[in-house]
Amino acid sequence: MRSNIIQPRSWLHGLTISAAFSSRGASAGAAPNTFEVVGTTGVSAQQFFVGGVNKVYILDKVENNPTKLAGTNKPAWATEYDLRTNTFRTMEVATNTFCAGGSALGNGTWISVGGNKAVTSGGLDGTNLAGPYFNDDGAKSVRLLDPCDDDTKCQWTPVTTTPNASGPLTQVEFYCKRSGGILLLRLLKMAIGGCTDGGYVNDANQNIPTVEYYPSKGQPNKLNFLLTTLPANLYTLTWLLPSGNLFLQSNLGTEIYDYKNNVEYPLPNMPHAVRTYPASGATAMLPLTPKNNYTATILFCGGTNLQPDQWVLNYNIAALPADKSCVKMTPDVSTTWEEEDYLFEGRSMGQFVMMPDGRLWMGNGIGKGTAGYGNTSWAIGQSFGTNPLHAPAYYDPNAPKGSRWSRPMGNATVSRLYHSVASLLADGSILTAGSNPNADYIAPGTPNYPYPTEYRAEKFYPDYFNRARPSPSSLPKSLSYGGDYFNVTLKSGDLGKQSSALPKTYVSIIRTGYSTHAMNMGQRYLQLNSTYSVNQDGSGVLHVSQMPPCVACFPPGPAMMFVVVDGVPSNGVMVMVGTGQLGTQPTAAAADLPGTITDWTTSQNMPSASKNAKQSSSSRLALPSLSVIFLMSCAMSHLL
Repeated sequence: MRSNIIQPRSWLHGLTISAAFSSRGASAGAAPNTFEVVGTTGVSAQQFFVGGVNKVYILDKVENNPTKLAGTNKPAWATEYDLRTNTFRTMEVATNTFCAGGSALGNGTWISVGGNKAVTSGGLDGTNLAGPYFNDDGAKSVRLLDPCDDDTKCQWTPVTTTPNASGPLTQVEFYCKRSGGILLLRLLKMAIGGCTDGGYVNDANQNIPTVEYYPSKGQPNKLNFLLTTLPANLYTLTWLLPSGNLFLQSNLGTEIYDYKNNVEYPLPNMPHAVRTYPASGATAMLPLTPKNNYTATILFCGGTNLQPDQWVLNYNIAALPADKSCVKMTPDVSTTWEEEDYLFEGRSMGQFVMMPDGRLWMGNGIGKGTAGYGNTSWAIGQSFGTNPLHAPAYYDPNAPKGSRWSRPMGNATVSRLYHSVASLLADGSILTAGSNPNADYIAPGTPNYPYPTEYRAEKFYPDYFNRARPSPSSLPKSLSYGGDYFNVTLKSGDLGKQSSALPKTYVSIIRTGYSTHAMNMGQRYLQLNSTYSVNQDGSGVLHVSQMPPCVACFPPGPAMMFVVVDGVPSNGVMVMVGTGQLGTQPTAAAADLPGTITDWTTSQNMPSASKNAKQSSSSRLALPSLSVIFLMSCAMSHLL
């Protein structure tokens, strides 16, 4: 039995490195740009994350799921989904995980933070551990999981240490009542903002405009940003920038936050629409590449165009058209908002998923209304949103402006409204699940409830899916921040028997993140520097740099590695970024690369691609080990 205190561990205990991916036979011949319902998840996927090549871990809120824990009459609200068999097993979680947030830690352990109070039938307040759901208050809970990719032995473990150790949260009340971001610096947690009584949006009477740390660093710091962004500030969007500062966006407000010195730098307001909950636009950090000097650009698309005084429930919010605008900012370089190609249609609760080739997939969501649910006269059943959108789209940040969105694809079968998720899988497909804009389980066919609780898991197969995949050899199991390069061997067949494909070959590292509430918390994409050599037999060797010596560019922890040849990715393998231990990560200068410069380097005049990485990251050395979890508030309106 593991200790309840977070300890450094070997990440290999929970994750398997394999050059091959076991997929179900039917998927191997799946038509590109199509969807397929592949299984059921057992509980509704309000949250999920990919724990390894073979497993996805799912968390729901406490509700009357027909799936029960083995040998009990207690409904399950957590499962492990096996991608090889498309079957699930139930997992025990004692506390209510309603709207918890999460992330991978630097040692490979996954953490789930917060939740809501104990509930009874209908999502109403209940008594701790009482029937019929037998759940405990999850508001201060911290739960840990070491994924078990090749067996079924792992379970969620509650952290039960005393306050001011590395245990449960102390001042976070119910998760729906205290939201924002948690920044992990070694074992330091940061809670940003929130409210004390919940509801559809925040208000001045319950606002918590502070940043506080756990273990405690004394009294919470006031954050003026949370006073000026009411009422739609319960899902403050937070990114760790390569500079080491935080980029915060909430309601219409935006700022850079130097958390080390507690200094706020206000930026221009968000144009066109609100992107945070409950408007719930799609957001992502665009790929960090050698070509852009590993510079972070944050993209926002969709949401709802409402002013602060319009977030009230006395009119039909479900009839509001979603916004279709897209904007982006590169905050370490410029604080000016830049217009981006608009969506094909307005979308709330759309979700971005990073693809191995550097494109973004957009799916899920609705065309009218917002996130949230309640018993208002205009609600659709209980949903505050309607007009589910089934048509996904690709966004290519490298395409010419005006042509970055494309839609050469079929439609999804399953509607994904509030409390839906999506993530990239190791085989390059995208898994979608969840949707339950209701206070409790609603069976299909229930009168007046057009959006029942959803258990079907559906895969999307991108356009590269059935093309011949490269099978590279000699892939590493871990990556350091700087240091010696490694070589990846590619057979002639991997290159399509054309050595001319080598200049279009690269290695991408993707952290798929913790998916919930229309975003993947901690999702990040980084392309490694590389050069190449061609062998006489038509095979090739890719000479690949380690991670840039910039810990804030890609925080430590598990990720997937893909080798992409002329737009076609290999199957992903799990890799540990960093030491696999908690704590400050060592950095080193990037070694020079031999061979020929690829098409992906930043300068034609550079004698080696690695020198660019060294220069672009030189000002970011020796940053502490950091990662960001986005914690989001629930959209319950207390069943008005």
